Amino acid sequence: MRIALCNEVLREMEFTSQCSYAAGLGYDGLEVAPFTLAENPHLISSLGRSEFRRMAEDAGIQITGLHWLLLAPEGMSITAKDSSIRDKTLDFMRRLVVLCADLGGEVLVHGSPKQRVLEAHEDRVEAEKWAQDMFAVVAEEAEQAGVVYCVEALNQAETNFINHISEAVALVQQIGSPALRTMLDTKAALLQEKEPIPVLLDRWIPDGMIAHIHVNESNLRAPGQGENHYTPIFSALIRNSYKGLVGVEPFEYFPDGKGAAARAIGYIQGILESLEN
Repeated sequence: MRIALCNEVLREMEFTSQCSYAAGLGYDGLEVAPFTLAENPHLISSLGRSEFRRMAEDAGIQITGLHWLLLAPEGMSITAKDSSIRDKTLDFMRRLVVLCADLGGEVLVHGSPKQRVLEAHEDRVEAEKWAQDMFAVVAEEAEQAGVVYCVEALNQAETNFINHISEAVALVQQIGSPALRTMLDTKAALLQEKEPIPVLLDRWIPDGMIAHIHVNESNLRAPGQGENHYTPIFSALIRNSYKGLVGVEPFEYFPDGKGAAARAIGYIQGILESLEN
């Protein structure tokens, strides 16, 4: 497996410095939040995309994919009753698939909790149909681009739509595209799922449903800065021959972004070395 750093952790740095710093720490990749690249990331020119990719390659690191997809520009939603908002959102999602491929990425993670909140007056069955239709279109785009689009289950404190991995799996199975999968975020799973994370990994990795991992603590900090135990999680990944990416995605940076990134990769490398031995 490969370890990537979610780049908003270093958002105060220029992109080329983000790449160099992450590579120097030993990360295999940088997983990019599109809003850190531009206010309208889907409109980045071909030249701009090539330049971002070159910066990463020159630093000896890969842009592995995109996450936190719908934060900017404002006003997007996959559950909005207004069809014009959904149309705008779908167009943006399709363009991000192409952006990911152009940057050399492999995977997109669709979390964006605030852009999928189901309001009290909205019908869940109707919203589920809208989401299914949108993800089906994006899955076709992803298949053509050679990337994987992952629907992320998030805990109920963040959104009330697709909270359990089983719900995301059901959506993926209904669409039936090899380019559409789900993923596991450790914070969300720790706060939402009833079963331990290793059990979830043992269930969903073998059939290919889980295609990406995010690691973070339930206290929102980086792995190794909380009370959660990651050795059983990485043991389950190894046991299931997981070959994909593990993205480090803290939300609170202690003592700062650079320090959190450094602490996390050292902690994870220590676990992996102990398991190998």
